[in-house]
Amino acid sequence: MAQSPIGMGEQDRSEREKFENELKRILKASDDSGILLRVIGSLAFQMHCPQFGYLQAAMGRAYTDIDFGAYGRQSKQVVELMTALGYTDNREVFIASEGERAIFDKPGTGLHVDVFYEKLDFCHAIYWKDRLEVDSPTIPLTELLLEKMQIVKINEKDVIDTIMLLLEHPLGDTDNETINIKRAAVLCANDWGLWRTTTMNLDKVRQLAHSYSQLTDEQKEKVESQVNAALSRLNGEPKSLAWKIRDRVGDRVKWYKDVDEV
Repeated sequence: MAQSPIGMGEQDRSEREKFENELKRILKASDDSGILLRVIGSLAFQMHCPQFGYLQAAMGRAYTDIDFGAYGRQSKQVVELMTALGYTDNREVFIASEGERAIFDKPGTGLHVDVFYEKLDFCHAIYWKDRLEVDSPTIPLTELLLEKMQIVKINEKDVIDTIMLLLEHPLGDTDNETINIKRAAVLCANDWGLWRTTTMNLDKVRQLAHSYSQLTDEQKEKVESQVNAALSRLNGEPKSLAWKIRDRVGDRVKWYKDVDEV
């Protein structure tokens, strides 16, 4: 696991509330304006894990920004919304990403907002097409899981968020308060690289969960059980011909993109 301080560190209640309250303000404004924004990142896990969300603060997982998934067709409306809310648009990011990402900063507050259009594209691409309508106010739980599992050099913050998600929600074949592992298995069965990274990281989560003193023995066992069940589904899903051909090469050829932080 990469040793990175990003997203880790003590954060008092007032600082966490600053992010949480601002998120609520943005979501209300976007709903009032008919703009479809879905929360991703640390705050999404917090919102979707009411029972185990306390683990973020207990395990030193800090908020650093507010992240959203959105559709590119509403990018102009998003700029207008964020400007009205007191944010400045970093146009260089939008241009450099060819319209796939936008960053907005609120001067004097330490707040900034990241918006990813159509997909989250770091080590692998996780697409939003027809998925942002499935859940609210966050992206669906499957995409939340893959958001973390697609990071090759996974950080501790990603492990903590994943542990929370696996403790809070069951695996299943639907999206209703369920991690749709069927969808994840199908995506991985058609993309060897995504399968390789996802299964590798799930195994890391399983191992690392046992090292946290903040987790009870029962919680550690629950994480292990969830990971084992997820791996069984991902490995058991019938694979595409392209997947089988790529599998012959294995790790001898790089299977992911490197992430350059903006």
